[in-house]
Amino acid sequence: MNLNVESKNETMDLLQLVSFKIGVEEFGVDILKVQEINRIMEITQVPNSPHFVEGIVNLRGNVIPVISLRERLNIEKKKYDGKTRIIVVEVKGKVIGFIVDEVNEVLRISKDIIEPPPDMVAGINSEFITAVGKLEDRLLILLDLEKILTTEEYQEVNMVA
Repeated sequence: MNLNVESKNETMDLLQLVSFKIGVEEFGVDILKVQEINRIMEITQVPNSPHFVEGIVNLRGNVIPVISLRERLNIEKKKYDGKTRIIVVEVKGKVIGFIVDEVNEVLRISKDIIEPPPDMVAGINSEFITAVGKLEDRLLILLDLEKILTTEEYQEVNMVA
């Protein structure tokens, strides 16, 4: 019986994340926020939308805004390729697609190996970052998708789709 309690506590001390890359940096988001991951598809541009909004897509009858995480995080633009993906998440009750360079894997990491972010990580303001995970051979930057947009930017995205 005691063994069960330990394994339950172990599970509670794990984070399940979807890891992805933008440039050379590796990021992670809580898997519970991710609805699906899609290959890049035709994106319809919307005039007068914020610079980081690539446009909108029709996802099974639902029109959703698509945001370039590269643009949002002020990382140099790059052409889409076969590895480019759209991670579909729900943020503040709105379904949004985030374009990333590639999705790596689903990770289960211990909360013991994460620590608060420094003020600036990989040139990205830490207000978007919940923590940094220290894996054996790399760092994983954990993003808070709820904070990736300011309230004003969120309202602008809402007007797009």
